[in-house]
Amino acid sequence: MTERRAGPAIWIATACGTGYFPIAPGTAGSLVGVAVVVVLAQLHLSRTDSIAVLALATTVLCVLGIWAAGEAEEFFGKTDPGAVVVDEVVGQMVTFLLLPHSNWKWLLAGFLLFRAFDVVKPFPARQAERIPRGWGIMLDDVVAGAYSLCVLFGAGLVIR
Repeated sequence: MTERRAGPAIWIATACGTGYFPIAPGTAGSLVGVAVVVVLAQLHLSRTDSIAVLALATTVLCVLGIWAAGEAEEFFGKTDPGAVVVDEVVGQMVTFLLLPHSNWKWLLAGFLLFRAFDVVKPFPARQAERIPRGWGIMLDDVVAGAYSLCVLFGAGLVIR
């Protein structure tokens, strides 16, 4: 049997190794997603341009994540390995698509909402999780991110 080496797919799937965090790697991956949102907000773009940049980054990372997560299943020899956290990164980014300039309170709220929806997996997240390979790994978190986005955006409309 030949030994498989970790390549770019594993690097992407584990969010630069974040997935190897010994305690709650999915939560660590979500924090990476929040960090990406914060870094992109530092570009000081208009709200519209920030949404576009975040949407583009989210889409690119999602497409790469589908490929990388599928490769990671083969690398780790199991379905939806715990070290794969690119799905949490993307799901967390989806959470802030319409609120790219969030302050710390909104970031915390979005983080907590996403983690809750990711754990509970409301319809159709649990069903999406059953899709084979990288698609299922990624799509359930995209759904959780979409739920979080709706709640967060709705709360923003009520509060503002």
